[in-house]
Amino acid sequence: MTIKSFRGKMIDGAIDTITLHTNDGSIGYRVKKVQCVPELPGTTNTEHVFKIYKIPQTAVTGSIDFSDNTLLASVYLSSRDDRYGGDNIIVFDNEIFNQDIYLTHDDTNNVGAVNYYIELEQVKLDLNENTVATLKDIRNIASQ
Repeated sequence: MTIKSFRGKMIDGAIDTITLHTNDGSIGYRVKKVQCVPELPGTTNTEHVFKIYKIPQTAVTGSIDFSDNTLLASVYLSSRDDRYGGDNIIVFDNEIFNQDIYLTHDDTNNVGAVNYYIELEQVKLDLNENTVATLKDIRNIASQ
């Protein structure tokens, strides 16, 4: 099992892409771990919503909808000027994808950035799994 890790920082309202696609789609991924930490924990009032999607996003919102089948993971965390409030992390680790993933960040108080750390498990896909993963992604993008 190979784990690939990614880290970065996102400002409020940001959308980022992690490039994962290959020419033949034979490598798949599964989200194993997501962690977020406010840029300035305990110094400002922030409420961060960080999400990972299978398809490109055109808008950033603070709402979380588990019925959205393109959502791979979400993190909600809060920080107050006198303490770090902790987080609530949900990862749908049964989802396998072979295309790029898209990150969004919303600070409902519009004041802070968030640092993120993501671990993805790399999975070798056979031809059938490759086809299914690619068709799912195409269908999800087409239904946008």
